[in-house]
Amino acid sequence: MLASGNFFAALTAVLTSAQLVSADVLDVRARDPCAAIANQTWVAPRDVRACFTSFAVDPAIKANTIEVVNKTLAFHTSVNYQKRAPAPFTSDVHEDLLADLARISGQWYANELDLHVDLSRTLKRLNDGHCVYINQCFDSLFLTYLPTPLVHLTDAWGRQSVHIAPEAFTVATAEFKDEVNFWQNALPGPLKGKLASLSGAKVLAINGQDPYAAVDANALITGSFQSLGTRQNSFFSSYNSASSGWTYILGNFAQQSLPLNDYATLTIQRVNSSRIETITLPYRSRIGSSAVAWTDKASFHQNNCVAIPGTNGEDLNAASAQRRSLPENPANKFRQAPIPEGDSRKHLLNVILDSAPQQDVVLPPGLTPPNPLSGSSGVAQFFLLDDGKTGVLALGSFSSNSFSGLNAALLKGLQNLKDQGATQLVVDISNNGGGFICTAHWLHRIIAGPKATTQPQAGLDTETRAGPLAQLIVKQISAGADPNNNLLYNPLNWRFANNTPFPAELDWLQPPVPKVINGRQDAFSQRLGDECQPFDTDPPAEALFDPKKVAIVNNGRCASSCSLFSITMAKEEGSKTIVYGGRKGVQQQYCGTVGGQSTDFATMDTEVKSTQLKNNTLAPPDFVTNSVQGITWRLGFGIDDTTQPEEWQNHPADVNLPLTADIVNNPVAIWKQIVKTVF
Repeated sequence: MLASGNFFAALTAVLTSAQLVSADVLDVRARDPCAAIANQTWVAPRDVRACFTSFAVDPAIKANTIEVVNKTLAFHTSVNYQKRAPAPFTSDVHEDLLADLARISGQWYANELDLHVDLSRTLKRLNDGHCVYINQCFDSLFLTYLPTPLVHLTDAWGRQSVHIAPEAFTVATAEFKDEVNFWQNALPGPLKGKLASLSGAKVLAINGQDPYAAVDANALITGSFQSLGTRQNSFFSSYNSASSGWTYILGNFAQQSLPLNDYATLTIQRVNSSRIETITLPYRSRIGSSAVAWTDKASFHQNNCVAIPGTNGEDLNAASAQRRSLPENPANKFRQAPIPEGDSRKHLLNVILDSAPQQDVVLPPGLTPPNPLSGSSGVAQFFLLDDGKTGVLALGSFSSNSFSGLNAALLKGLQNLKDQGATQLVVDISNNGGGFICTAHWLHRIIAGPKATTQPQAGLDTETRAGPLAQLIVKQISAGADPNNNLLYNPLNWRFANNTPFPAELDWLQPPVPKVINGRQDAFSQRLGDECQPFDTDPPAEALFDPKKVAIVNNGRCASSCSLFSITMAKEEGSKTIVYGGRKGVQQQYCGTVGGQSTDFATMDTEVKSTQLKNNTLAPPDFVTNSVQGITWRLGFGIDDTTQPEEWQNHPADVNLPLTADIVNNPVAIWKQIVKTVF
């Protein structure tokens, strides 16, 4: 047993040692900004930036990234159209992507984050959610939040203004329960601890400017949608019927995928107050669910910034690939629709990508539609309004965990609505990012019934780009390089424009169809017909609803397969289209980029590797970074003008429905207002 003097001497030594270790840890964190945020759930955005900006640009990695993006764009159908888009999108899309990539290649950057922001925003200027560049080292590794999502309201006199959402505090305390006290304590003077009192407040200025200046600044950089109105709407909160249940979309003011903003200063007028107050709220960054833990700068980069399994493609004919399950495509994380494993090749997709993955922030109980009908599940929810004649399909995505299961649910749910007496239908597709192409065809067909516009083609004819590397891939496949029909370019997957199948050996990109687009030579495939019919299940022999008694509603954020469904229903069947919450004087488009089929670099790399073309000088190398590059692989061609792509044609909403304080983010209240407005 130690004598008391020896005991205290030993204790002092232990404490001194602990203090030295603690000091060493603090010193390491001070010298290593990535160590400073390791194992932290919530941090200040500036601390995340300090880590991100601590990496100098590696010229070899920069060159690799630009080469992969550049060569992958050879498969992207729209790159020459997007140099200067046709009307009505000429002022919205005018990005010379190839020229800007050359600029970025020769430009000096202080750090990797600066390079990434320039490259990412360059592609976002396409305003095309199919063609984006994402680097998981930065994008959404931390998501950056404010507890005050905004809404766009119209008062009884028709005046529009920006407000903090009435439900903001309810959402914040549910989603940010471990951080909300930080914001409570950040409020100034008598407002300290009274975050709840901000809910519903009118916003008179954001960072000293008219709030619409912030709305428009966001519209310039957010990307994803051609329409200015839709990009403005993305600033505000909204909702979605997701696979996990009803979710709350915080909007681009209150949720950001990069930690670029530290504070927002709001000049507000709180509800039932005449006082004008100015508050400054700090943004806070929360670690993302897919971040891999690190301890220091080196492990941060190794664990989160280099290519992972699935970043690059696979040779599907290699014995090793046939003996094991293939890694999940990292692009699925950023697709704005649930993608079941294995279904993306079996069932063709048209889905937008976003640098922020879908979140599961819960729509508050008071706003969540009650009493869904039997058969509702996941993204497809069915309701009968209290008028007894209006059915509602709330469809948050055109994909779910099962292609056949979703199609069966849509048929059963709509039949059930009809059996219960529904004679008119509201289809709510708010924030629907797309999904299975053939589900869009299927829904059109079962609602509208058998007719010339739904069979044998319920969608759009398409074309793919016929660049030199694509031609070589098809040539290899027609010579037997894809015996198991694993590849997109296999002729067995496609049909002539008259809907007769391609022969198995057809070299179907020969001869390529030449086009001149914005002064540039280009080449495309022959026109492709329907790829969905006959359906796996027989559709009904008659229409389930009169399409002219169908109202399709959303906030403009309907894309890809969602756009395909909306366009065919509106243009071919006469269904009504409603966008809610849009700014007066700004044309609201009822959908975004329709495309024909979207895909990504890893999928194209698999086509290249499986046809033994990886060593061809036209082929993109493997990404060395943890990156995703999306593209549009097929263009859908128009209904009104069949000679031009549908994505560049006009889709004006029939109604721009104003949101008032009593209906905003309340789906049932919005549906009832739509019934009063259009039926």
